[in-house]
Amino acid sequence: MNDEAKRKQLRKYKAFATGLFLLMTAIFIITTVLQKSNDSHWIGYVRAFSEAAMVGALADWFAVTALFRHPLGLPIPHTNLIENSKQKLGDNLGSFVVNNFLSPQNIRPYIQKLKISGFVGEWLGKEKNQEALINNLSDIILDILNKLDDAFVSRFISKKISEMTDGIRLNKIVGNGIGYILEKNDHQRIITNLSSQIKNYILENDEMIKDRVKKGSYTFIPAFVDNKIADKIATGLSDFFKEIEENPNHEIRTLITKKIHEFSMHLKEDPKWDDEFTTIKNDLLKGEKLDEYSNDIWVSIKNTLKKELQEDQSPLKKYLSKNLNEFSQNLKTDENLQHKIDHWIRATAYKYILKNTHQFGNLISSTVGNWQGKELSEKLELEVGKDLQFIRVNGTLVGGLVGLIIYTISHFFI
Repeated sequence: MNDEAKRKQLRKYKAFATGLFLLMTAIFIITTVLQKSNDSHWIGYVRAFSEAAMVGALADWFAVTALFRHPLGLPIPHTNLIENSKQKLGDNLGSFVVNNFLSPQNIRPYIQKLKISGFVGEWLGKEKNQEALINNLSDIILDILNKLDDAFVSRFISKKISEMTDGIRLNKIVGNGIGYILEKNDHQRIITNLSSQIKNYILENDEMIKDRVKKGSYTFIPAFVDNKIADKIATGLSDFFKEIEENPNHEIRTLITKKIHEFSMHLKEDPKWDDEFTTIKNDLLKGEKLDEYSNDIWVSIKNTLKKELQEDQSPLKKYLSKNLNEFSQNLKTDENLQHKIDHWIRATAYKYILKNTHQFGNLISSTVGNWQGKELSEKLELEVGKDLQFIRVNGTLVGGLVGLIIYTISHFFI
């Protein structure tokens, strides 16, 4: 029921109570006049009833009116109680709500009934809800991206990269990376591939080898001898590299592994390499270059995100939709996940409510205290005024009955 309907209802019941008082007044006047010219006993009873009813009606009208305003506009003490005591009323109301509704024993049964996971799972399982959630999130993120200061973000990225790289020793990272490759034996594939490439190169370029041999040979040695020597060299080299390719335990492989390991250790321990890599790092990640890299990184990330968020069927939105579907199914079917989420929500809600119960009391107190006194009176009168008018009606009737009883007793027994 809106406020206008409540006002109409209040006016109706006020008119009824006031009309009953006016009726008693009219009866009292009529019976008073009749008593002067008529000795009938019933007139006295009716007059006594109406007289007491008027008194009861006026007394209860005064009591009800005094709650919300000064009766007849007169500043009588202890009237207009609600407006004059609104701060105290707000404090008491806040304390009452906290003590009687937000106590641990009252909150716990309701908290234990919370089952949010199932509801969220069902809600997320609907395609229209997924689309609404993704679109709203996209709009929020796009708005944030458009409002961000690109120069500020670039400087922030540059600063963080500088902070992270200041303590990084690239020589140790490279040395450890080489050590990791050796530990996994992945360098053997490189050796195998290089041996195969060199072997094939020798076999495919035997003419070049012959030319090299002839250039370094004496003029008196016949050409066929040079060719024979060149063939022997080519065959020997190709066979050597074939052995390395096919034999995983070849001594050359062992020697290469040893040398690589030694190089890895030198990288990590030799101050020369530390200085070399520090110089390289400073050349690449300092000053204007770092600012340029940071700006390029941010612009690339920003443009990619904007494109993904603006397209209806972008890979990012498809990925989000897929994960929302999976999460929804898990929420509906995985009892362990449901228990964990619901337990966390219950525990968090219980702790938060108990921790902030005084805030609820303060909110009620400050809200009521900040209302204008007249406004508060009007609000309360709209809510309970109708029922208070029945107090006036009951006061009229009960007062009349009491007056009738007193008149009867005094007439017969005194």
